[in-house]
Amino acid sequence: MNRIRLLDHLVLMLGVFVMVAPVVVAFMTSTHEAADIHRNGLSLAWGGHFTETYNTVLTREGGFTGKITGARMIWNSLILGIGFAAGKIVLSMLAAYAIVYFRFRLGTLFFWMIFTTLLLPLEVRILPSYEVMNKLSLTNTYTGLIVPLLASATGTFFFRQFFKSVPEELLEAARIDGAGPFKFFIDVLVPLSRTMIAAIFIIMFVYGWNQYLWPTLMTTDERFFTLVRGIKQILLVWVGSNIPDYNEAFALAILAMLPPVMIVLIFQRWFIKGLTESDK
Repeated sequence: MNRIRLLDHLVLMLGVFVMVAPVVVAFMTSTHEAADIHRNGLSLAWGGHFTETYNTVLTREGGFTGKITGARMIWNSLILGIGFAAGKIVLSMLAAYAIVYFRFRLGTLFFWMIFTTLLLPLEVRILPSYEVMNKLSLTNTYTGLIVPLLASATGTFFFRQFFKSVPEELLEAARIDGAGPFKFFIDVLVPLSRTMIAAIFIIMFVYGWNQYLWPTLMTTDERFFTLVRGIKQILLVWVGSNIPDYNEAFALAILAMLPPVMIVLIFQRWFIKGLTESDK
């Protein structure tokens, strides 16, 4: 038994090393000057230029227009990630609520029609979505970045399963107390769904934060560039003596990791509970 436990821990430690080592190397390398990185390659030693590099990345204006900063791109990514996650949760909860509690004809068929959209990734519908947004003049806007991505079969499925596990006695008690459909949803289902909301929020926030293809298509104005979208453009522009600013590229990559990691760490317990909880 002890040997098996030791083997389990060794496997976990190996997995942690494989996941964390590249991040440590990228962070340490970002503290060196670009010329040193170009000459010596990646490094595990502290370079001594941490404050200078990260201050430059966050505050120096760059890009093709010379007006975009890393801090602005982080802000844009936060708007996209939070708006994306919150919008998906609201629409998913409403759709699941209608399917579970409003027992209308063909409700199950509609649910499976929604669920089959999982077979259609964003890349399949990206051109029609862009055409619609372009005709509505929503390119280079936060609305155009967020709204086309809000429909979520995944969220609808999870909330449907969650609502189906809620005891019918709660619905009957709410009816006896005179609660209508909206009051039952707000006062009963939403509080019960807090852990599920946290779990879905983490998944959707990370998915929205890491979006690259859709922001690339929807934004030509650098004021709306997300961090993932803008890293390549900034790297192409920020050059000195024909040597790319590797340190700033690594710094941007590290900064791009921080918000998703913080969200996961803060809501970790709710995330696990929301995905495993079945009894209320």
